[in-house]
Amino acid sequence: MTDLIDKRPNFYGFGGLDRSAHVREREGWLDELLERADTRLVLVWRTRSFVLEVEDAAPRAAMLPAGEHRHLVAHAESVAFLGELDGIAHVALDLSPVEEPDLQLLTATHGGFTDLRRIGPLLERFEGSLLAYARGLLWWHQRHRFCGVCGHPTRSVKGGHQRSCTNEGCRAPHFPRTDPAVIMLVHDGERCLLGRQKIWPDGMYSTLAGFVEPGETLEEAVAREVWEESGIHVRMVRYHSSQPWPFPSSLMLGFHAEAKSFDIVRNDDELGDAQWYTAEDLANFAAMGKFLPRRDSIARRLVQDWVESVRPDLYDAVDAVPSAYPVRTT
Repeated sequence: MTDLIDKRPNFYGFGGLDRSAHVREREGWLDELLERADTRLVLVWRTRSFVLEVEDAAPRAAMLPAGEHRHLVAHAESVAFLGELDGIAHVALDLSPVEEPDLQLLTATHGGFTDLRRIGPLLERFEGSLLAYARGLLWWHQRHRFCGVCGHPTRSVKGGHQRSCTNEGCRAPHFPRTDPAVIMLVHDGERCLLGRQKIWPDGMYSTLAGFVEPGETLEEAVAREVWEESGIHVRMVRYHSSQPWPFPSSLMLGFHAEAKSFDIVRNDDELGDAQWYTAEDLANFAAMGKFLPRRDSIARRLVQDWVESVRPDLYDAVDAVPSAYPVRTT
């Protein structure tokens, strides 16, 4: 699937999974998949993903064969079909109702539950995208157990890709939600605009971002968010790439945009600081006690791709700048 884009794929996307939406309609098919010995179970516990971490080795997604772990299905709050790869079905289980002490036997044998953002960039790309997909879908199930129309309980149908109201007088269908958010690297040709929220770790700077509002185009959302946060007006809004960001349920839509005004008028309710930085500044960020966005984020990608376009000789230096959220390797 990576031939759909002309750039390197972002983390958590383009895993190559066949979502096989056409099979979700048939009654009983999910139960049949769970009876197959080769079906792989992707476990989530209270938003944490199940991974295998071995000393001196990269972490791996701990996908368990259903044939040996059918008992886990009975403990799952939600079960959702993710798709197939090379004929092997992958099914997500939400084990959140299980108390932590009861997980000890499982985790001691096969791995442990951890925040995906802690080890995401170290995972093989398919595994990272699969865990992100499972996390986002099961998070949606956790928060849509009741109908938003009438308040009655909902039940999972179509392999976990729909919840239906159980009230016969309502029967409203509900579908997994993804919130579109724009994230943009604003530049004036020689400098880029980075800001920081007050709650971030000291020294961390990133691109500006915000959610798309109803009745708004993506380009309008880019312009509005930049102006609201920094007082900068933009033009030439150009799409870069997208990234699923299931922390908890966003799709990040990345853009580069040219500035047509340059005096920053910071919105103190939105940002703790905002500054223009040259590529040379970014290459010296570490010496300045500053950090770039986390390595698994599209924000980092937007910054580094801009540097590559204006000062390719500085790309390696910027690539080496640490994140305020370092990837844990042990």
